Amino acid sequence: MSERMTTGEGIEIKGLTKRYADVTAVDGLNLVIGKGELFGLLGPNGSGKTTTINCLSGLVKPTSGSMKVLGFDVETETAKVRAVLGVSPQETAVYTHLSGRENIEFFGSLYSVPKEVLAKNTESLVQKLGLVEDAGRRVGKYSGGTKRRVSIAMALVQDPKVVFLDEPTVTMDPQSRRAMWDVIRQLKSEGKTIVLTTHYMEEAEELCDRVGIIDHGRLIELGAPGELKAKHGAKTLEDVFLGLTGRTIREGA
Repeated sequence: MSERMTTGEGIEIKGLTKRYADVTAVDGLNLVIGKGELFGLLGPNGSGKTTTINCLSGLVKPTSGSMKVLGFDVETETAKVRAVLGVSPQETAVYTHLSGRENIEFFGSLYSVPKEVLAKNTESLVQKLGLVEDAGRRVGKYSGGTKRRVSIAMALVQDPKVVFLDEPTVTMDPQSRRAMWDVIRQLKSEGKTIVLTTHYMEEAEELCDRVGIIDHGRLIELGAPGELKAKHGAKTLEDVFLGLTGRTIREGA
């Protein structure tokens, strides 16, 4: 498996294991993601992707193993990790009684973003994420895709150096999905380290420098999309993915 990094260690995972009773969600995961890399974490439902992100975010305590984000230990330097991290979770979490702009501003205030900076960042994100027409309306009246864009803006409002995007384009129509790809590319161009999970293989193939495919909590393949297609004699990344995890998908695990 390819261990290539970009410009130093952005995220380092050693022996990460998380068990829930008799279920092992993540099983001895070792992974290094380069600083400034756009990395795709791929796998079937229940493979351990979201658990891995929750552990890296300090939301879930691992059973064993260690994790660092930009050199900060997730377990002992959690506050420092959260200061450089923005997370857009799989489940869209917004306050439906507030407007889109109020959601973004409220989340920024939780991170103690200075008022003038918060106003500037909020307006920039409203423009960047195509929320100009909706920002003043209550989020409860938004479509699923628009709520998703607000959730992503909330993750970015403190201008984090590391961004976790867990299924960022789910519920979006094709046009909105393509627009979100441009946003993600811009984040990468700003030097941010990005971890992307997605079930849209063409999305991962289009955007990611490297991808890691996990199944049953274990890393089973790692490399650049082009490298993996060549290695497996596949035309698309989806063909690679299905070849490695097709049994799990068919069984619905």
